[in-house]
Amino acid sequence: MKYRYLGTTGVRVSQLCLGTLMFGAWGDNSPDDSIRIIERAMGAGINYIDTADSYSRGESEEIVGKALAQSGKRDRVVLASKCHAPMGVDPNSRGNSRRWIHQAVENSLRRLGTDWIDIYQMHRPDPHTDIDATLGALTDLVQAGKIRYLGSSTFPAHQIVEAQWVAERRHRERFVSEQPPYSLLAREIEADVLPVCQKYGMGTATWSPLAGGWLTGRYRKGQEVARTRRAGRWGKRYDMSLEANQRKLDAVEQLALLAEDAGITLLDLALAFVTEHPGVTSAIIGPRTMEQLESQLGAAEIRLSQDVLDRIDEIVPPGRTLNPEDGGWAAPELADAALRRRGHRAPGA
Repeated sequence: MKYRYLGTTGVRVSQLCLGTLMFGAWGDNSPDDSIRIIERAMGAGINYIDTADSYSRGESEEIVGKALAQSGKRDRVVLASKCHAPMGVDPNSRGNSRRWIHQAVENSLRRLGTDWIDIYQMHRPDPHTDIDATLGALTDLVQAGKIRYLGSSTFPAHQIVEAQWVAERRHRERFVSEQPPYSLLAREIEADVLPVCQKYGMGTATWSPLAGGWLTGRYRKGQEVARTRRAGRWGKRYDMSLEANQRKLDAVEQLALLAEDAGITLLDLALAFVTEHPGVTSAIIGPRTMEQLESQLGAAEIRLSQDVLDRIDEIVPPGRTLNPEDGGWAAPELADAALRRRGHRAPGA
């Protein structure tokens, strides 16, 4: 396993990060099976594990905590978690407010069975909370020793810049990492997010490098599309009646042929492409089974030739995302018409 510095923190993390989205109820697997995956990943040299409070409503964090306790390797793991998504019916059990961040961190520490979280991330931007309030709360937690570093996830470039400026001007701890979506089919961050992160010395752990299963061979032209957990949760990314997803199918066919010509699998091509970018620190893999983990570990050793990279650019141009739904976040002004039109109030305003 290769290791890279996480931005300018001086912390070295594995080129592959173990994502735990599918551990617990969401992945419909047993805690014991998930723990075995974590143990195998650590045995293969992965020292970077990412989870979130919202993954299976806290169960993923509990599984990770149990695995680290059993292994006795907590000190050797760079552990990342997140908050933002709703964690119950209470309207304040969500978002990026000072009130919720402090409570969410305590909840995560308890579930993880640890005294500190190495990288604590805001899972998405919060348009209702001043970024200074968010950074202020996180700074307090760093000073209290409960978290080591701050990070963001799926923030647009302008909000990453704003957070850096606020941190400097208000003497707050700054975001040292960003988690954006990035794959052969979703390259939008090449235009702004990755260059901005490089400019500010931020590490990046990119999620969905396999495009939610699209780059594993599961979705191909002429094949019946099976109903999956992901499709049920994020339907617009998998609805084959949508033109955007037809474009993805066309691209997958061409990419599969390219991988075959290069003598590697489509999955290897996808993971190697992501880690090839100089602005990417780690690619977050999210295996649900041991078989899936084993199929992804070898990609860390693959380097793509310039000819292969040029051909990829012809299939999916740099900076282009074939289906905007794969971007993981949309500006509220685009999702809510009331924010674009005079005389209308946004819901909850």
